[in-house]
Amino acid sequence: MDTEIVKIILAFVVLIHPFSALTLFLDTTRGYKPADRRNFARVTSLTVFVTIAFFTIAGETLLRALGISIGSFQIAGGILVFLIALNMMNGEGNPVKPDQDNVEWDEWSDWAPMEGNTAAAVVPMAIPMIIGPGGISTVIIYAAQVHTWQQKLAIIIAGLVIAIFCYLALSAATQLSRVLGDTGLNIISRIMGMLLAAVAIEILVSGLVSIFPNII
Repeated sequence: MDTEIVKIILAFVVLIHPFSALTLFLDTTRGYKPADRRNFARVTSLTVFVTIAFFTIAGETLLRALGISIGSFQIAGGILVFLIALNMMNGEGNPVKPDQDNVEWDEWSDWAPMEGNTAAAVVPMAIPMIIGPGGISTVIIYAAQVHTWQQKLAIIIAGLVIAIFCYLALSAATQLSRVLGDTGLNIISRIMGMLLAAVAIEILVSGLVSIFPNII
């Protein structure tokens, strides 16, 4: 189980990739006091954890209610994640997340960032900037593959580790952006894309085997 937790954590790190949201985080919290900025990061990270925990527990039930087999969802999810990986390797970012260069806060008037306001930490910062459709799909796929509460708990623990990682990354956003720069962030994104492609293939193959068990 320890190995499984590590595998899930690595998959989440690659897919959720909080470094991609550093620029938007800094723009959103410009003018915030350090304590308010940390609180913003805390709310964002908590939202990521709650989202992972919710879909870990309810994801399989949701698929059954919609009449979707896990195999079909794995294939669809694998294709989605692979497309995300290709875009990341090409330096084009995540195609199913908003382009932070084009995010205009007028579109989010109800969550317009003011000093101390953390509403934007939930939408759009946590959802969909950090954990979007690809991340949610992956959580559901992993959760649907396990059959015991201990295994589901392992996914939730992995989600907690990722949430802590997000908090640390966002809290140090100024320092990380200064050290890494655009070039460093671009290199990290491309490496993450390569790893994510491998995760996507695993998901896709599992879906094919589930639907066509005689394939192996």
